[in-house]
Formats: sequence, structure tokens, C-alpha cells
Amino acid sequence: MNSDTAVRRLILLLSLSVFSGALVTRLTDPLVAVLAHDLGSSTARAALLASAFALPFALIQPILGPVGDALGKRRVMTVAIGLLTLLLIACTTAQDLDTLMVLRALTGLAAGGLTPLAIALVADSAPAEGRQVALSRLIACAITGQIAGGSFSGLLEPYLGWRGVMLAAACVTATGFATLVFGRTGFAAEPRRRFDPFGAARAYGQLLRMPAARILYFSVAVEGGFVFGSFPYFALELRDRGIGATAEAGLAVAAFGAGGLVYAALAKTVLRWMGQDRMVLLGGALCLSAYTGFAFAPVAPVFIASGLLLGVGMYMIHNSIQTRVTEVAPHARGTAVAMHAFHFFLGQTAGPAVFGLILHRAGAHTAFLCAGVCLLALAMMLGRRGWQRAGR
Repeated sequence: MNSDTAVRRLILLLSLSVFSGALVTRLTDPLVAVLAHDLGSSTARAALLASAFALPFALIQPILGPVGDALGKRRVMTVAIGLLTLLLIACTTAQDLDTLMVLRALTGLAAGGLTPLAIALVADSAPAEGRQVALSRLIACAITGQIAGGSFSGLLEPYLGWRGVMLAAACVTATGFATLVFGRTGFAAEPRRRFDPFGAARAYGQLLRMPAARILYFSVAVEGGFVFGSFPYFALELRDRGIGATAEAGLAVAAFGAGGLVYAALAKTVLRWMGQDRMVLLGGALCLSAYTGFAFAPVAPVFIASGLLLGVGMYMIHNSIQTRVTEVAPHARGTAVAMHAFHFFLGQTAGPAVFGLILHRAGAHTAFLCAGVCLLALAMMLGRRGWQRAGR
């Protein structure tokens, strides 16, 4: 079996786990009103279920990364998706919002052991020249999961109820668990060594002393903050202009996910044609164009099309950052990728507050344009040749 075939098989075996981790990320977003009604709470409190998931997901990364490097990434992923399945089943028994909030936080901890470690596993197996294309295929699974979590839960709830939606998600994660347990032939043997927390702390110190790593982590936090921080304000802006509301905002977010899939389909061709540095610059230009569309869209279709453009541009930048992160510390790839996920989700946690502050102080047009300009500036910084090899 040649290396390309082996990497494809590995991605296939990991795909359901990555899909599952992304699926549960957006699972409760369309269910906020239903959960608030059924559990006797307000929609404002029920909306905090998203933060209850995202923050633990970020905070567990500095632990799971070095644990995966020490004990084996596949082993940690198997335990994580097994726990995720049990926690989703437990969610179906919640009788009040506080209980569901705690269980949602625990699912964030468990889901944190899936996609980042899967990225590190693929990076361990893929040769450097084909790594970005391989990772783009894996990320396509995550994007599909996010789209499914945000749409299928809303579509299935009228027929299954929100508890049935949780149970259906548990069936998906259980299948991913079985794939990791029984699909061993696709995984290279991983050495097991004793987990050393002091050694892990030293590894993080070494990473953060690298100029290239610091720039990458800063970049992914800024990117996650501006992109995902703008999403909660789509419906408000559409309503204020009189061109749409919640449905159109949901379509814009779905279009963003579709844009990520477009990028995954085109990544190999674009990389061969332009190279990574120019592709990152193109991604920044597409992000600025998308946010200009959000700022001035006269009708809902233009706003939705801007979401598609943003998805293509953002993933051109994001997948390049991911690829560079896997090259920063090859001896501790799980640790490096975990720190990447940590900063990405911290950015998503802070993003809505930062974007909202700009919006309320300077208006929606300025907030959208500011996000676009910042992403273009970020792409220009990342697109400079040679810096990514500095500081190793």
C-alpha cells in the first residue's frame, strides 16, 4: 500500500469521528426555543448552551494534546468518542436546563479529543508536500458535520423531539466509536509512554517561545473571533434592513459551510496553481469581498452568497494555518495542534462580544468592513514567504 493510499484509508477511518465531533458542536443551536420551553427557562439562558460547549472544548486542549502524544492519539480519540456517546445518551434524561448545561459542558470536553487529534494523526502519516490536501479532506468531514448539526437537528426535532435528536446523534458517535475500535488496520502503531505533566508544560513553553508558533496561534484566534463572532448578528442585520430574518441568516451560515466544502474540492488544484502563500492572499481578498457583501447587500440572496464567499476564503486561510501548525513541532504534533484548537475556540468565545462592541459603537457597516479588513491584513501577514520557517 503506497503512502497516498494509506493516508486516504486513514482519513476514511477517521472521517466519522471528525464528523461526529463537529455534529455535536452545533447540535443545540436550532433547539434553543424548544429547550427553553420544555425545560422551563428563558431563551437567553438556553442560548448559553453553545458557550457551555465551546469553552470546555477550548480549555481541555492543553491537556489532551500532550496526553495524545504520550498515550497514542487513536487511543485517546477512542475513549473520547465513547464518552461522548454516553454523555449524549445522558442528555436525553435531563429534566432541567442546569443539568443539560452541565452535560453539554462535559460533551464539549469529550468532543475536544476528536478533530484536533485526528488532524495530528493525519499529519503524522501524510508527507509534507501532500499534507495540506490531506488535511483539507479531513476538514471537509468536519464542515459537513457542522452543517448537519445546525440543520438536521432543526429538521428532525418536530418528529423526534429534542431528546430524540440527542439519541440520534449518539447513534452516529457510537458508529464512529466502532470504526475506531475495529478499523485498526488503517492505523500505524503508536508508541505508548508515561504521561509527564511537567514535560507537557515544558513542551508548551518551547512552542510558545517559537515566533512562528506565536504568530500562528494569534492568527487562528483572530480569524475565529472575527468570522464566527459575526454570525450571531446576521439575523439582526437582515431584519433591520428589512430583507430577511432568522431563516435567511441560517441560509447564510449554511452557505458558509458549503463554501468550506468548495474549498476542500478545489484545494489540490488551487495549491498546484498558486502555491500556499498566494492562496492565503486570495483567501483574505475573498473574505474582504464577503464582508463588503454583508455590509451593503441590498437583498437576501446577495447576503447569502456572501456567506458562500466567506466560507471559501476563510478555509483557504484556516487550512493553511493548520498545515503550518503541524510543521512547527513534528515531535509533539498533538500538543501543537491542541494549542491551535485552544486558540481557535477561545477566539470564537470572545468574537461575538468584540464584534458586538464594534457594531454598537460604529454601526453594522463598519463592523462588517472592519472584520473583512482585519482578515485581509491577517492573510497578508501569513502570505509573506519564508516567515513560517523562522523560529523553529
